[in-house]
Amino acid sequence: MDIKVRKSSARGYADHGWLKSYHSFSFADYFDPAHMGFKSLRVINEDWIAPRAGFPTHPHRDMEIFTVLVNGSLEHRDSMGNGTVLRPGQIQVMSAGSGITHSEFNPSEDEPAHLLQIWITPRQTGLKPSYADSQPAPSKDKQRKTLIIARDGREGAAMIQQDADVYKITMNAGDHSAHEVLKGRGVWIQVISGTLHVNGLTLAAGDACSTEDPGIMELHTTAQSDALLFDL
Repeated sequence: MDIKVRKSSARGYADHGWLKSYHSFSFADYFDPAHMGFKSLRVINEDWIAPRAGFPTHPHRDMEIFTVLVNGSLEHRDSMGNGTVLRPGQIQVMSAGSGITHSEFNPSEDEPAHLLQIWITPRQTGLKPSYADSQPAPSKDKQRKTLIIARDGREGAAMIQQDADVYKITMNAGDHSAHEVLKGRGVWIQVISGTLHVNGLTLAAGDACSTEDPGIMELHTTAQSDALLFDL
């Protein structure tokens, strides 16, 4: 199995003062023709938003956008009338469809918001916009691999308008897990924290790996680690 590694230090980086952001794929002023996306996965931005700062109201269309909050809090408001404050462990999914506007703001007075924002291209354009936020059931807290987003919403996952499954990997020292890559599919693993070993490769926080070869990806850790696994 050929597994490609994308080191954290190789990502694009932008420092806007109130926002520090690492880009796994070409985004805004960062352009790398070798990293335009992975299958339907178009954006993985790891952001740190300063207290009392955020993105003013702006538009999106024809993109599945979801946010995983790592630390802090994030306030969301959109043109469909939704307004919520996201907390760690919660997942926010927005299907921009035919068009939507929204804002994102860190309401804390003193704590930065650390988050990953992901964009996935939808199965078709012009879909009806929608919004949802969810949190895996407490009974899944100790699972090493938890399905958090899926097209069919199975296992209590949030729904997405694309044939894409997203898993939250949470492993303690000595834990093992595995994921089968089926023919015609691809897997991207993005490490959030800790150190993850994948088929003998060592990945630190911010690192990623990917493959489109069928086979088994073996995961294990020597320290508490968190990651996202995308099966597309």
